[in-house]
Order: sequence, then C-alpha cells, then structure tokens
Amino acid sequence: MVGAAKARNPLPSHGSLLRGPKRDRSIDLRGNMVSKKLDLIGVEKPWGVASLPPQFEGVAEGRVGEIWFDPPAGDPLLVKYIFTSERLSIQVHPDDSHARARGLSAGKEECWYIVGAEPDAVLGIGTRDVLNEAELAEAARSGEIEALMEWHRVEPGMFFHIPAGTVHAIGAGVSLVEIQQNSDITYRLYDYGRPRELHLVDGAAVAIARPMPGALQQMVDPTKSAQLLSTAGLSVVHVVADDRTPMKRTEGGVMIVPLAGEVTVGGVSAGVGQCLWTDDPLGVEPSGDGRFLAGWKTGRSGRGPIAP
Repeated sequence: MVGAAKARNPLPSHGSLLRGPKRDRSIDLRGNMVSKKLDLIGVEKPWGVASLPPQFEGVAEGRVGEIWFDPPAGDPLLVKYIFTSERLSIQVHPDDSHARARGLSAGKEECWYIVGAEPDAVLGIGTRDVLNEAELAEAARSGEIEALMEWHRVEPGMFFHIPAGTVHAIGAGVSLVEIQQNSDITYRLYDYGRPRELHLVDGAAVAIARPMPGALQQMVDPTKSAQLLSTAGLSVVHVVADDRTPMKRTEGGVMIVPLAGEVTVGGVSAGVGQCLWTDDPLGVEPSGDGRFLAGWKTGRSGRGPIAP
C-alpha cells in the first residue's frame, strides 16, 4: 500500500506521516524516516559514576561514564552524556585530514554543554604555554603535562567548543552533553597511571598545544535562543520555547537534545535524558517550558534518506 501511494502521488519533502504504535519514530509515505527517539547505550569507564541520574536508571550497571544515543546508520554525528567521578585522560583527536590519511572516515570535532558540576570541578582545555611536538610528547611522558594544562572552573550552563587538535581533559564531578562527529578516534597523552594504552607519537603529531582561545567558551542564557557554534563541519544551537529562529532546514539529520520540558517532532516526543533524530528540523515543537540543543553537520551530509 505504501508503494502504491508513492507511485500515484509523489510527496514533497516528508508528506503525510505513518507512526508506529510506540510512537518512537515516524516515517513518510516514501518509507523514509522523519524522526526517531534514539536508543540509549550505557558505557562503563574507570572514571565513571556508580549512581546515575534518575532518568538513566537501569540503562547499565557498574561505573557508567557515558550514555550514547545510537544514531541512524551513516549519520555523521553522535550525542553522549558524560558523567565523571575521576579525571579523564589528557587526550587529543585528529582532524579529518589526519584521520583520512590513516584510512579513517573522519576526525573528531566536539562540543560540551555542562549540565552539572560539583564545587571546584574543572575542564582541561589547552596548555598554559605553546608547546611543540617534542615538548608535548616529553611532558606527557614525564607527567608534567598535568601541571602544564589550563584547568578551567566550570558551572552548569557553560558551553565549550573542542576543535580537533585541542589538548583536553574532563575533570571529576562533571556531567555534560557532548555533541561530536561520529568518530571514536582518541589519542591518549596521559592517563594518571591507569593501565591503558597511550598514543604519544600519534597524539603529539596532531595536537595544537596552546592556551585556549577565549572564543571556545561561553555561558548559555537559558531564556534565549541562540547559535552556539557554526564551523565548517558542525553547527549547534540552543532553542527556548517557541523562539525557533536558530533552526534551519538542513541537508541531513539533526540531533535534538531536550534540556527542559519536552520536544516533539513528527508525533515523536522526548524529554530530558533522551535524544531525537529528525530530518525535519523546522517541524520541531518544544513544550511551553521546553528548551533544547540541536546539532547537525554543516553543509552537505552526502547521505541519502534514512530507512526506518
């Protein structure tokens, strides 16, 4: 029946929607997915927490450090919640050109929105002085890198952009939302003596070890919609209630992360602790008390319609 309707009456954009009984996704009469509530994946980490916020209870056991939202196949972005009880490793991610030179599909640019922070919680972003490749590798090898990092006090509502090549680390007692390129390539430079592999040669080769530019940090006003980030590869906006001015028609999917209230698109709703994927960003409807982050790959995604 869907095929017959498609043949007789081609639809613009999404057309009418077909919704499953669980209302966890919607599809158009072409059979392409318009919106989907993404499945959660709990990831244990040595620096994770023993107790998760109530909305994540039962997702996983043990010391959970990350909650991933499983994106549609081929989507260029990934959204995570990160919860820390200890400092993460000091690390760096390569850019697209370095990654592709090694046969990988993409590098990793990311951004963080702080949802919770204990007193004196910090993020390490950048180094106090400019370091060349050899100096960075030696500092990582000796452990001096911990003292050479720039450690920034954080509080809820802060937003940080982490371009590829930035030397960075997340401190203990931080809860954040991360929107990133869908790539899991990480070079650890220093791990506080944990028995995990380090990548000093590769990491030092791709790192840009310098003080953090002030433009990488901002405080988000919870009462105002705003563009938070727009680079060659990643766009992120903050949307409050009915002021959807920053939302744009994109040529690929958009990740929607509710921060308060509820967000609905294509008849599929999500609240805090959940994530929606949608191919219809202009159809997103927040509740009266709703606000959310939205992230998408800037420019053409190169990806066709997503099947349900």
